[in-house]
Amino acid sequence: MAIPESQLESWSSKGADTTAKQTHESIRKALQQYERLKSKDFEVYLQGSYKNDTNIRGNSDVDIVVQLNSTFRDNLSEEQKGGFSSTDATYGWNEFRSDVLMALRDYYAEPLCYRLLGLLLEGRFRDWDKVREGRKCLKVQTQYLPADAVVCIQYRKYPPSPRDPDKYTEGMTFYVQSENRWVINYPKLHYENGVRKNKNTNGLYKPTIRLFKNARTHLIKRGNIAADIAPSYFLECLLYNVPDDKFDESLQKTFCNVVNWLHHWLSQANLSQFVCQNEQLPLFGNSPEQWSADKARQFVRQMIDLWKNWS
Repeated sequence: MAIPESQLESWSSKGADTTAKQTHESIRKALQQYERLKSKDFEVYLQGSYKNDTNIRGNSDVDIVVQLNSTFRDNLSEEQKGGFSSTDATYGWNEFRSDVLMALRDYYAEPLCYRLLGLLLEGRFRDWDKVREGRKCLKVQTQYLPADAVVCIQYRKYPPSPRDPDKYTEGMTFYVQSENRWVINYPKLHYENGVRKNKNTNGLYKPTIRLFKNARTHLIKRGNIAADIAPSYFLECLLYNVPDDKFDESLQKTFCNVVNWLHHWLSQANLSQFVCQNEQLPLFGNSPEQWSADKARQFVRQMIDLWKNWS
């Protein structure tokens, strides 16, 4: 039995986002009023499902980027850099991250009376419990929603033979201390490309992403797939590769069109056509920022089974 249109419509609906916007503004305010950051050139913006209008009911953590623009990294060789005039940065990622951490801890610190109570009851002050350091981000407990704040600097991707220092593709980059490596991503491009594809599909792309995310949750609850097999970011990138004409006003047709297309092309030996939504990185590969093709195939097989055996 096919999945009813009404069920697919329910899965395609968008979750609330008012508190996500309030969370974003709260963190922006915390950073803008911190004295050491007032003279710095940085921006604070949303990324992830709340930014991309692909959030579903039950989404909680808000993904936020805190990006320093006065300092940047790039893909230029030393020889290429010699052709551009530049100066060494005196305020880099380490200093910026430290200031952002202190700003957030200062802003979200609990009142003194609660901190003293924590000392009496737990034998410790609880000043900084609301801002914790994660592997890739700062985890912030705001009065609205919890937030994952990625502290980064601008990344500039130049063409192979750069001629103009102001012509580059903008990304962001941050250092993962536990892995001794820099991570590069392109959240602004991800957003822009998603907006364009949604327009090209008459507004059907983003509802389809939400549909697939909710179907994934359904499969997880039934025990058909592991919770980590299809992260939201990779799922969104996977659907970005589906041709625009596969998205139909009928969600049942869209479901079948998309799943059948993915099942066919994921069975091919060459998967190089699959890119992330930012169009800067291959979707499949061995890096931590890439997905496993086997996991994608497993997810699609389970989606086919879900359609065939719906009850």
